[in-house]
Amino acid sequence: MAKKGNRVQVILECTEHKESGMAGMSRYISTKNKKNTTERLELKKYNPVLKKYTLHKEIK
Repeated sequence: MAKKGNRVQVILECTEHKESGMAGMSRYISTKNKKNTTERLELKKYNPVLKKYTLHKEIK
């Protein structure tokens, strides 16, 4: 049975990793309430390739 509600899964992708030109990609999956948070999500998450905390933005 499918869940009902306002929670949706979103994919967060690193912004600094794309600009650096290094191989690979840093992505995280999170959830948000689409009723309360209508704009795209931006969180600071750890990037294991760059070995530091960077800004991750919602894609799609």
